[in-house]
Amino acid sequence: MNPRQTAIEILLKAIEQVNPAHLINQSVSMTGNLLKINEIIIDISPIKNIFVIGFGKASAAMATSLEQILQSRLTGGHIITKYGHSVPLKRIGVTEAGHPIPDQAGVAATAIISSIADSADKDDLVICLISGGGSALLTDIPDGCSLDDLIKLNDSLLKAGTDIKELNTVRKHLSAVKGGWLAKRAFPARIVSLILSDVTGDPPDVIASGPTVADTTTYSDAVSIIKRSCLESQVPSRIFNILESGASGQRQETPKADDPVFGNTSNIIIGNNKMALEAAARAALSMGYDCKIITDQLTGNVTEVSSALFGEVMQIRNKPLKQKSCLLYGGETTVKVTADNGMGGRNQHLALLFAKLLNNIPGVTFLSAGTDGTDGPTDAAGSVSDAATAKNAEMLKINIDDYIKRFDSYNFFKQEGGLIKTGPTLTNVMDIIVVLIDE
Repeated sequence: MNPRQTAIEILLKAIEQVNPAHLINQSVSMTGNLLKINEIIIDISPIKNIFVIGFGKASAAMATSLEQILQSRLTGGHIITKYGHSVPLKRIGVTEAGHPIPDQAGVAATAIISSIADSADKDDLVICLISGGGSALLTDIPDGCSLDDLIKLNDSLLKAGTDIKELNTVRKHLSAVKGGWLAKRAFPARIVSLILSDVTGDPPDVIASGPTVADTTTYSDAVSIIKRSCLESQVPSRIFNILESGASGQRQETPKADDPVFGNTSNIIIGNNKMALEAAARAALSMGYDCKIITDQLTGNVTEVSSALFGEVMQIRNKPLKQKSCLLYGGETTVKVTADNGMGGRNQHLALLFAKLLNNIPGVTFLSAGTDGTDGPTDAAGSVSDAATAKNAEMLKINIDDYIKRFDSYNFFKQEGGLIKTGPTLTNVMDIIVVLIDE
């Protein structure tokens, strides 16, 4: 197995460990009338209805195992997942919808989930399945605005390089389900959310915009993010007016920690990037690599990240090696897109930047990929590059610098051969970077 194939195999082993059905089976069990969710034990005998709702790329796969555990005690529910990420469910409805760009299917399915939450009563249990992608899939439209307004807002924020925490701060203040509002709607029912984290540090209030978590941000924070990103003229005026009126106290803030609803709500992280990295490390060790997990909280613009990582890699490569090494990084970088004619994602762009840095440096293989199998608006999970990448490009008469400038990493690697295509993995715990040093 060559180093490129080895790096891909390590990635696949990591993804396998965070399979949603596996994580649900590890976290949830039922014996008689006792439902055990991690350390929480719920006697379901007095519970009238058990509803399961969810949203995210992994939510349908999570729901399959939950259906098997709850069986006839499950009243019903609804799931929203990304196109191509649905699985057959018997008692829970499923809608496939747009991600990362929200669409009308997501809006309609969100209305169904909202009605389920609204109907829940004090004798009911609502289990909420949350995973990455939930912010786009759980989509409601503010009064006086349009879906197109939300799409333009998201597009402007993403292209400006805002991170997920900033993006979701804005989203939470334009919604009646995000930022704790879904829990508020389901109150006084008991709510338990099972969360697959796609955010560094696993903050529940940020993942999928925290629909069942007390919000720590404000309208003023949302306005500041847009102004700091110099987007006042690009964000639809109707959207910006809502945020400004909220910041001036004319709108009700999102529910905060002192709201009694959260005394009846539990939010449990059942899977994250660290779990995937640990599985990757085990795989690398079994293949004879001296392996080290550097971080599971990698963030920042890919340009700065590529330079920093290259420096770390070269420090190790330039030392005498007793055995081949594997470095693992996890997290989620950002890209500030300044050209409109390219195609790619943050992982592919990072791998392309590294391809340029690795020119004439043998013995290093660099892989960057999303655990969900989708990098940006493409059908690739990411890309892998090494010293041969630049040589291949030269043979193909394609210029790395031109593709970097156009933010066209997908089409570069499509020609060069470095694309990684896993198809939908039905999970999502951010990105994984695998660096192999064989010399």
